[in-house]
Amino acid sequence: MDRIDCLVAILPCNDLDRSEAFYARLGFHRAPGQEAWQQTYRILSRPDGARLHLRKSEPGWLPPDRNPFGLYLYTREVAALAASLRAEIIGGDGPEETAWGTLEFALSDPDGTLVRIGQPVPEKS
Repeated sequence: MDRIDCLVAILPCNDLDRSEAFYARLGFHRAPGQEAWQQTYRILSRPDGARLHLRKSEPGWLPPDRNPFGLYLYTREVAALAASLRAEIIGGDGPEETAWGTLEFALSDPDGTLVRIGQPVPEKS
């Protein structure tokens, strides 16, 4: 772990295995050495340094149809990820260029967390 200064989301999940499998499709993988506590907490990371912590939620606390959480993954892999996840993209084929200057698309994770994936669009000269 070479990054010290950063902010990492701790995301509650109803089923850690299912959530970990979803985020693996976005390039996140479990850090080694988690065997002792992997049933309640998972630390995931991507080769680009992005990190995400998954924690087991309390029973009944996280209804998927009313999940208030959201994540934004900035990555240069937007087009490749959109192509591999096309059937799961919310509201269209994505990715789409937004008015606020990003190329992005959105998914829902197994618990209904909104996951936006995007990158800044280079300014046109």
